[in-house]
Amino acid sequence: MPETILVVDDDPDIARFVEVNLRSVGYDVLVASDGEEALTRAEELRPDLVLLDVMMPRVDGFEVAQRLRRNPRTANTSIIMLTAKALSSDKVLGLTSGADDYIIKPFDPIELLARVKTTLRRARDMRSLSPLTGLPGNIRIQDEIQRNIDEDIPFAVLYCDLDHFKAYNDHYGFVKGDRVIQATARILQEAVEEYARAEGFVGHVGGDDFVVILPPDVADVAAARICERFDQEIASFYDREDLKRGYVEVEDRQGTLQRFSLIGVSIGIATTSRRKFSHYGEAVDVATEMKQYAKRQSGSSFAVDRRTL
Repeated sequence: MPETILVVDDDPDIARFVEVNLRSVGYDVLVASDGEEALTRAEELRPDLVLLDVMMPRVDGFEVAQRLRRNPRTANTSIIMLTAKALSSDKVLGLTSGADDYIIKPFDPIELLARVKTTLRRARDMRSLSPLTGLPGNIRIQDEIQRNIDEDIPFAVLYCDLDHFKAYNDHYGFVKGDRVIQATARILQEAVEEYARAEGFVGHVGGDDFVVILPPDVADVAAARICERFDQEIASFYDREDLKRGYVEVEDRQGTLQRFSLIGVSIGIATTSRRKFSHYGEAVDVATEMKQYAKRQSGSSFAVDRRTL
């Protein structure tokens, strides 16, 4: 489905010029001739991007940008301002009004398309990031696995899941629970930096689930390192009494106290060392299966799929 762009300019010739150039590369383009019309159409249609002229009658571009940002339906819409003024004060005013970028008239169509593409890509990336960890989410994870498959790049998928996290969250509260999630993200990122650098990838599926992508030859040692680091650091998230006992007590729905061990990390590994994958879902399924094997062991552990198909 093509991304939708709302072009707002009171000069019909400029609006048409911009519309033709955007349509030529596959964008769905709408046009508004003034600020009030732009606000109405943006709220109704919720475009991915608004290309907004600054100098317009009735409502200028600065006010339109501010009102778009205040409206919950359009608050996350990307905005590029089109201005004939090159003064730095006007650029600053545009950005502080809520614009993501600005283009000075007259502009080259190639520059326009490049700015639009960059702004939309940045918006897609931001939407896919976990607000808690700043890591890429499901869409990016799937794309990264599929890219490795399509380009025939050897890889290993490490599906990482925290054991007994819900009990910890119930016992200590979500604020401390969030800190555990953030610490886990950091440990995974440090492992990728240590063993794979630019060849590695870390994503946050959501909750206490993470995915790491590494070259197959370092998957085992990286998983072992993650387990070791996690067990070293998790102790600092418990009260002394709970740590000494080695468990927390949490009431179930019937009001009965249940004992839960300290949080551990279980890692399931699917690798192209012994089999081929044609779809990211196949790799995820295998890694999920191996994660269940890892969970059968006590404490932090990992399990690798060593079957040959």
